[in-house]
Amino acid sequence: MATNEGLWERAQRVSPGGVNSPVRAFRGVGGGTPYFVARGEGAHVFDVEGRRYLDYVQSYGASILGHAHPKVVEAARRAVGRGTTFGAPTPGEVELAEEICSRVEGCEEVRLVSSGTEAAMSAARLARGATGRDRVVVFAGCYHGHSDALLAGGGSGMATLGVPASAGVAKSAVADTLVVPYNQVPEVANDVAAVIVEPVAANMGLVPPAPGFLAGLREACTKVGAVLIFDEVITGFRVGRGGASALFGVQPDLWCFGKVMGGGFPLAGFGGRKELMEQLAPKGPIYQAGTLSGNPVATAAALATLSLLDEAAYEELASYAGRLGAGLAALAREAGLEVQVPVAGPLVGVFFGPGPVLDYEGARRSTESGLYAPLMKGLLERNVAIAPGAYEILFPSLAHGDKDLHETLDAFSEVAAKLAMTTN
Repeated sequence: MATNEGLWERAQRVSPGGVNSPVRAFRGVGGGTPYFVARGEGAHVFDVEGRRYLDYVQSYGASILGHAHPKVVEAARRAVGRGTTFGAPTPGEVELAEEICSRVEGCEEVRLVSSGTEAAMSAARLARGATGRDRVVVFAGCYHGHSDALLAGGGSGMATLGVPASAGVAKSAVADTLVVPYNQVPEVANDVAAVIVEPVAANMGLVPPAPGFLAGLREACTKVGAVLIFDEVITGFRVGRGGASALFGVQPDLWCFGKVMGGGFPLAGFGGRKELMEQLAPKGPIYQAGTLSGNPVATAAALATLSLLDEAAYEELASYAGRLGAGLAALAREAGLEVQVPVAGPLVGVFFGPGPVLDYEGARRSTESGLYAPLMKGLLERNVAIAPGAYEILFPSLAHGDKDLHETLDAFSEVAAKLAMTTN
């Protein structure tokens, strides 16, 4: 029988750091052997040794229905039987674009791609091409994938590993990237092509937008003709039917989507106003392409997923997240720990320290407490899995129920008590 340790030894011989995405290596929580997932079912995953974990990673937010939802599995199975890729248009990609545009007010056309990185990179290129300008404004701690120009000041796994940008990124690639603090409306000069932002920052822990922040960005971009891009790879179709733009009542010019919209498959997209989107090839001069873009298996899974996400589903998700967040905060107080548990719709974060976290500097101070690693490992010992990185968040799914909530809070209570003993 395969073991986690055995697979970890093998992986390190054939993959850089033993993983295909850095945060999975557990280095952000002091090292250790990752659990290798053999299968998932609803709110749980099972490692290769047969151990079951209550899972709040949920593929970093992609699995909003829980793992292996029967309707999604069946849709993908039927699609595979028809063929896995064609390099030609398919009905599913049309239906998915129609569904996205019907859900997101102001999004008139969509181009499908295979990853959030591609979506953000392509949106930035589109903004530059449409405006004839080069400069892009990003916010410290927000993560927009690993394309060169957008890595500057990024959060998520890169922040966990303490990498300020990345080796291999040419200085020229970030020469026109301006990094500014989150939750502060910057002065947007008339040489700025785009301002790209996570409307709810979820890659430096969970940091909701301050009142007036998103509206201020909209006004600043409109004033100088810059393109406002909402990176809704995490929030899109998770915080509500219309995503964060509907939740906060602010429309960008372009959106980036991923995770939930893929139904668990590599699928993402970017979309926006027709006059912008139609500057893409083949109608316009701005080139973007992808052999697997609009993959028929992925679009089938995506359509099955979105069909189950109605208002009742979003209310259920938000209710669970709210009860989870309130429970964690109450147990932390009882243990004598200074812990902040922000909740935004169905998203839950954990910060250590006094007062709310408003930006990347506040998130960084939380990680410097060193308490996230023992929290994560303590929960894992009790069969509750959260991400192995202090800048990640918890993703409850529609498969999580009351029994799972009680199990989580019981485990957290035990771990919090131990943490309090080490800090007092």
